[in-house]
Amino acid sequence: MKRNGRFAFSFERWWSIVLKEFLQLRRDRVTFGMIVGLPIMQLLLFGFAINTDPRHLPTAVIAADQSEFTRSFIAGMENSTYFRMIGTLPDENAGREALMKGTVQFVVSIPPDFTRKLLRGERPALLVEADATDPSATSAAIAALAQLPFSVARTDLKGSLAPLAGGKAPFDVQVQRLYNPEGITQYNIIPGLMGVILTMTMVMMTGLAMTRERERGTMENLLATPVKPIEVMTGKIVPYIFIGLIQSTIVLIAARWVFQVPFFGSVLVLYMAALLFIAANLTVGITLSSLAQNQLQAMQLTFFYFLPNILLSGFMFPFAGMPGWAQAIGNILPMTYFHRIIRGILLKGNGWTELWPNVWPMALFIVVVMTIAVRFYRRTLD
Repeated sequence: MKRNGRFAFSFERWWSIVLKEFLQLRRDRVTFGMIVGLPIMQLLLFGFAINTDPRHLPTAVIAADQSEFTRSFIAGMENSTYFRMIGTLPDENAGREALMKGTVQFVVSIPPDFTRKLLRGERPALLVEADATDPSATSAAIAALAQLPFSVARTDLKGSLAPLAGGKAPFDVQVQRLYNPEGITQYNIIPGLMGVILTMTMVMMTGLAMTRERERGTMENLLATPVKPIEVMTGKIVPYIFIGLIQSTIVLIAARWVFQVPFFGSVLVLYMAALLFIAANLTVGITLSSLAQNQLQAMQLTFFYFLPNILLSGFMFPFAGMPGWAQAIGNILPMTYFHRIIRGILLKGNGWTELWPNVWPMALFIVVVMTIAVRFYRRTLD
């Protein structure tokens, strides 16, 4: 290669290219935001929000017997910091309903003759029912229960009752892991993967829809027609709905026949919930597509949306282990609710009554995001 002439390396030309790229990055606000925002987001999420040892899990009590011993046991649960008492329930049916809806993680049942049997040295048993759909969220709390009977014995069995505290624990704590008694991780992960796959593909596909129209020049044809923004938005969404349903079917078949995930709920209810979740993700994709100037920006915005969904929805880490501010962000995201819905249908056999608290937030999300998309829909090529 010639050292002189147009084939020689020129530091001036090279430097002008470098300056041009920096200038282009400075003008691209989305890219600049990703450069600064992603490290900050990852530091906040991994440093503060992610916690694999969740504490203060919501717990309810069915107290058919109340004494200093039962009160000491409940106080010991709270002092362990793994349990947070949110109230009492009237009977076993109410406790099972609370576990089905996901309003509590544990239900403690105290039998009516507990204190009498304890004082007789008959070693009565308390029942602790746990929602074990996510084994990582309950395993540490369940392990902490083993030491509580000995703590009660040291605190309350004194004087003439001291012989009851010797040797074995004065009473048993029987733990019943519901919905996933063997603690199989696939029962929790595989249903959650449906939400991850649908979020990634639906948002990405539709996120490129309008930017692709603009870059190819076909947006001019749309702008020349009398179609309304809502017609363009919904028209672009419909074809991807079928793609989402096909993906959902593939995940369900693999979950049932490859990973042997149980299926206790209704197929119709599951597909209706999946359809709602698909619509929520498609509206996000269309909104990002409307906000982005080009396909690169659309991809960047898609990734910026996808990361919090993975980390704050309860898919990778227990939702209950996150601080309040992180849970508040997670409660905005539709994937958080879909994870609860899909696991509830498959593992608990939930119907619409139990699912409604997680269905209406997704419907509201669709309305709000679609309104934003229509508002920012560009009627010009600028």
